[in-house]
Amino acid sequence: MRADGTFSVEAFVPTGLKPEPAVATGLPVGVATMEKHFEGEVAGRSATLFTAAYDQESGVGTYVAMESFEGSLHGRSGAFNFVHSATTSGSDRSAEFFTIVPASGTGELAGISGTGALAVDVDGTHRIRFDYELS
Repeated sequence: MRADGTFSVEAFVPTGLKPEPAVATGLPVGVATMEKHFEGEVAGRSATLFTAAYDQESGVGTYVAMESFEGSLHGRSGAFNFVHSATTSGSDRSAEFFTIVPASGTGELAGISGTGALAVDVDGTHRIRFDYELS
C-alpha cells in the first residue's frame, strides 16, 4: 500500500550535543530534536532525533534522522519508527535512504514494514510517502 501526506515542522531544537572525542572536519556535526505534524493519508505527529554534518551558508551536507511516528496510515492507528537520510550539494538531494524499522509497529500498524520518501516542493510544501505492508 502507499500512503501520501504533507507535514510541517512544528519544532527544531538544537541539543548542543557534540561528538566525543572531538574531531575537526570540514563540516560541523550537530544534533537536534524535531516535532512534525502530518496530514492526508498519513495523519499524526512524530518526534525526531536529527543528526547532520551541514554548512548553513552553502547548503551542503548530509543528515540522518530517526523518527517515532504516532497516528494513522489510511485510517489504521498506531505507532512505528522510521529512519531516513539524504545528501545535498545545495541545490539537489541524492543518496536518499528511507525505511520503516522492523518490529517497531504498534496497534493497527503492528507488523508494518516498507520504505518511503520525503520531498520538498518548489513552493516549500513538505511531502512524505510510505510504501508499506502489514503482516
